[in-house]
Amino acid sequence: MNSRTFTFTDKQGFTLFVYHWSPDNQEEVKGVVQIAHGMTETAERYERFARFLTDAGYMVYANDHRGHGKTAGSIEKLGYVGRDGFVWMVNNMAQLSQIIHDEQPDQPLFLFAHSMGSFLGQKYMYEFSQLIDGIILSGSNGSRGIELLAGLGVTKLITSIHGEQYRSTWIDSLAFGSFNRHIKSPRTQFDWLSRDAIEVDKFIDDPFCGGVSTTSFYRDFFKMLREIQQEPYLQRIPKNLPVFIIAGDQDPVGIRGKGIHKLVKRYEELQLQQMSYKLYPQGRHELLNDTNREEVMQDCLEWLNKQVERTLD
Repeated sequence: MNSRTFTFTDKQGFTLFVYHWSPDNQEEVKGVVQIAHGMTETAERYERFARFLTDAGYMVYANDHRGHGKTAGSIEKLGYVGRDGFVWMVNNMAQLSQIIHDEQPDQPLFLFAHSMGSFLGQKYMYEFSQLIDGIILSGSNGSRGIELLAGLGVTKLITSIHGEQYRSTWIDSLAFGSFNRHIKSPRTQFDWLSRDAIEVDKFIDDPFCGGVSTTSFYRDFFKMLREIQQEPYLQRIPKNLPVFIIAGDQDPVGIRGKGIHKLVKRYEELQLQQMSYKLYPQGRHELLNDTNREEVMQDCLEWLNKQVERTLD
């Protein structure tokens, strides 16, 4: 596998850091996968998945979102994404998609979007679907009700009082504090991520993972979560966009499968013609780092190969 890094600058002047992994034999490339990582983690954590995909003939690009990883630039700047940061994060993803098309003009492009990235991906589906040939949503969720409105109201209030860069451990505990609830005798506060203790410890030991984000981050995140469940936006999703939804049935983000079923039902109501999903028994949030990751990666590869074949028909 070949690897390189590069940066690009968006219209706000933010510089985005990008990882690019490619097969040793460039002539065997059959498609490109763009990765949108999750909250309080980094794109670099997807290197193992990238190696698996490059071995199968795919190029992989993954940027660190605003307020994350090398795009943030320092530990102190993690978790702050700027005003309207989630709008810009999706725009940044689209800018990277265009860079990929410029660099790989003849290759189909697929988006793999995990956790927070999957919600960015849900917005991407109606904003920039023309740039991709399909999307995999990993560790996602369906619509939320009163608790989302309450969260938006509280984070708006706290941010208005304390400022855009204020961090609240209380808000963070409200967002994540219950995620270990269904795990018997959890070893750490992040056991909900994976059944693999080594992978959980890697996350905990990484200074760029697991920090407390600003209240303005949560405010803008909740604002986007409201938007992506509203009918006028959902109706803009192309009916023929290939969508593959994957999640663990013990993932608290997807409410242990309930939220995934709600999302699938909503997409079925929208008559998405090429939507499929898979729930993994006992799987937790980070399927690519869980004990069944080989099965998950193989399922993703088979779906990608099927979509590539379709683009060639």
